[in-house]
Parts: sequence; C-alpha cells; structure tokens
Amino acid sequence: MTTWTSDELDRIAGADELEMAPLRRDGTPRRPVPIWVVRDGDDLYVRSFRGTDGGWWRAARASHEGHIRSGGVDKNVTFVEVADSEINDRIDTAYRTKYGRFGGAYVNPMVVARSTTLKLVPG
Repeated sequence: MTTWTSDELDRIAGADELEMAPLRRDGTPRRPVPIWVVRDGDDLYVRSFRGTDGGWWRAARASHEGHIRSGGVDKNVTFVEVADSEINDRIDTAYRTKYGRFGGAYVNPMVVARSTTLKLVPG
C-alpha cells in the first residue's frame, strides 16, 4: 500500500479544500467538487457534508477510486470506508479544530456524517 509523503500530507492538510473527482461506474471521473479534508497522523480523511445523499460520496463508495487535487498535490487515490469509532472520534476533533472558524452550521454536519468517513490512500 502506497503512503503519503510528509510534504504531501502537510500541503493537503494545510489547504482548506480538496478537489474530489471520484470515478463513475464506467471508469470516467466525475466533475471535481470542493470538499473539506482532515489529517490524522499520516492519513487523510474526507466526509460528505450531505451525508449519504452526497453524489460524490455515493460515486466514491461505489468505485473506491478517484482523483484529488489540493495544496499543489495531484493524485489518484483509493477510497477506504472507515467504521472504527476511535478513528472517527479523532476525525470529529480534527474537523472541529480545523474548520471551527466557519461555525456550527458548517462543522456540525461534518461531525454528524461519521458514516461517510473515507480514508484517502494514494495510488
């Protein structure tokens, strides 16, 4: 399994947004959408603001493959679903810490959307 470099982690985690383009069923990328990304140790995670109704999330969950751009990093990734409650607790904290300045109306849906947590694994 490929890992992120320290530079990639710093650049992506330091950016406010990540452009997400999951692959469709036919293997073509969806149009990129901006989403929030958080770091936990040497891993990067995303969640769907719209929960399981998020179109990009449904595509990512179906294909488990896509492309991201953030902080000058441009990579193909694999999406790995995360159900571990300890990891999700840390991801909740990461969202509150990184994005708290935007207020509860934006951060709370990200915390509630635990079931949509995806780990980004570089390809």
